[in-house]
Amino acid sequence: MDEVLRVEELTKKFPGVLAVDRLSFSLGTGELLAVLGENGAGKSTLTKMISGVIPPDSGRIVLDGRECVSNSAHDAIKVGISMVYQELSMVGSMSIAENIFANRQPINAIGLIQVGKLYKDASELMEKFNLRINPRTLVKHLSMGQQQLIEILKAISQNPKVLILDEPTSSLTETEVALLFGIIEKLKHEGLSFIYITHKLSEVFKLADRVLVMRDGKYIATKRPDEVTTMDLITLMVGREIVDLYSGAQNQGKVGETYFHVKALSSPGAFRDVSFSLRRGEILGVAGLVGAGRTEMARGIAGLEKLSRGSVELDGEILKIRSVTDAIQKGIAYITEDRKTLGLYLNFPITFNLIAPSLDRFCRAGLMLVKSIDRFARDQVRRFNIKATSLNQKMMSLSGGNQQKCLLSMWMGTTPKVLIFDEPTRGVDVGARSEIYEKIREYTLGGGGAIVVSSDLPELLGICDRIIVMYRGKVRKELSKEEFSEERILAFASGLN
Repeated sequence: MDEVLRVEELTKKFPGVLAVDRLSFSLGTGELLAVLGENGAGKSTLTKMISGVIPPDSGRIVLDGRECVSNSAHDAIKVGISMVYQELSMVGSMSIAENIFANRQPINAIGLIQVGKLYKDASELMEKFNLRINPRTLVKHLSMGQQQLIEILKAISQNPKVLILDEPTSSLTETEVALLFGIIEKLKHEGLSFIYITHKLSEVFKLADRVLVMRDGKYIATKRPDEVTTMDLITLMVGREIVDLYSGAQNQGKVGETYFHVKALSSPGAFRDVSFSLRRGEILGVAGLVGAGRTEMARGIAGLEKLSRGSVELDGEILKIRSVTDAIQKGIAYITEDRKTLGLYLNFPITFNLIAPSLDRFCRAGLMLVKSIDRFARDQVRRFNIKATSLNQKMMSLSGGNQQKCLLSMWMGTTPKVLIFDEPTRGVDVGARSEIYEKIREYTLGGGGAIVVSSDLPELLGICDRIIVMYRGKVRKELSKEEFSEERILAFASGLN
């Protein structure tokens, strides 16, 4: 296999942090190299250097035998390196074709855009990869998964030699994932090389030719997928053996009495007649395909979706929940799946975020109790093992795993009676996952009940005591621990049973 890219002794320092430490590797033509590591391992910094977003402090990037010096992402694209980020850059008010060829539209001799050719080129590109959507469709009308696929097509249209994908399946349905994997395999056969960042280890074994593991900014190992097991990769990433990723969430206590009831809950166009119960000390999972109404139902309980009928009962009291404030005051906390947009104040320091849902506890006569706030924040950072240089560090500068632990800390700090987690480990590395699972079970051992909405079936099977499966806005089936299996859940989630 011919070498297309070589990284030599790449190093990057930030104040107080050696983000990437003399890292070297090579990438072959038509090869997919998966890059694994915990949040904060240096993966993002590495790929930003390769894609021209930030300059390295030292080291070399060699493309096709020539040193590549890029002062911007545009420079990197010109020489043949493109990157698709988790955060999408689509413009909602523009069509698919306009987004794909933004600033590169075909023009005629007098500089006018050739509209017909624009849509023809976009249509041909989409057809090549079996993406059957009208290229005149405005991007704002697409699902997040469809937008992610269009973002990838936009990068492909620039004819790169190396394409870097950062968590590309985080917003995709199973059908879209299969479509993406087909696109990747086709492009590999055509000679395109990939650097693929993911936290989903199952994807590594399906796609990767080799796996590079990073830890604390350093190169740890490169392996072929057939040389390792999932647990081998986890051990390399975290630097210690994790016998069972879900062991910290196994129920070691008794499930108590039923204390929380949802009865015939409905919201127009989202879900209808949803009923279930929750017991003290229990983790109840909610499974279902994208569009099944899982998140909408959870948000409805937390006062974030308008309800048309039904009731929510806690400790024998029928709750009147018209807002998030009502839900919090009654003891119901909802942890959103979208931590960056809806969950955290990214431009504010850690301390502000940790106390945000419970400000009333830290005010007296209109004054903030600074010492109490500082004591509470330090205790939460310690309890949740949040890695930060100081309490004044801005939330946006933390890794994804530490941001997620902050989000959990915020809402668990309100001491709720019912805690609803929506995709609790999305975009989180295996080390942080294990810690999050332990915190969820720690909460239930204290007598509370947890509801976990997740599209990660191994997660649900590993941590839950019961699972309800939703299909087209309704509860299709309830499964006890003894009935758990991925096949059974998928069958009910697809309406096959």
